[in-house]
Amino acid sequence: MALTRLLGSKATRSLTVLSVLVEAKRAFDHGRRVRAAVLLGVAAVAWKWAVLGMAAQGVVKLLRR
Repeated sequence: MALTRLLGSKATRSLTVLSVLVEAKRAFDHGRRVRAAVLLGVAAVAWKWAVLGMAAQGVVKLLRR
């Protein structure tokens, strides 16, 4: 259960939200407003479910290629 405790820690959740917000800003700066809006929504939810934020970042990285 150490993984559950790690993913649920305040530090992990904060870093996840911050990272998703950075991705949203990057998308907005590149003119991808829909992607930025979705990422802002994910950032709001990522505080509660850090795994969702991590999964969204993985999808964004795959789409960026």
